[in-house]
Amino acid sequence: MSLPFDDERAALFTVGQVAQMLDVQQAFLRRIDDHHVVSPERSAGGQRRYSRREIGRIQEVVTMMGEGMTLPAIRRIFELQHEVAELTRERDELARRLAARDRDRDT
Repeated sequence: MSLPFDDERAALFTVGQVAQMLDVQQAFLRRIDDHHVVSPERSAGGQRRYSRREIGRIQEVVTMMGEGMTLPAIRRIFELQHEVAELTRERDELARRLAARDRDRDT
């Protein structure tokens, strides 16, 4: 049986919990949401809810900001990482199709 906390994408944690876990201000979490760097889900009442995956992303943001990066720069890095991951998936799928086609030709 799978429980919600087993899913790294399950939005379970409140702003207060995440702020306490990561030793950051709640205002910081709201700011990175406003800049679309990390966008948590919303509860039925409109409250932000963070997943374990988003908490990891926030840790990355804190590290990058500590290195002097701005929120727009961090958002762009995350966008580029996503694009690279998509292109890698597409390349791998095309390679798989080509290999299958070549196997079919050989038979």
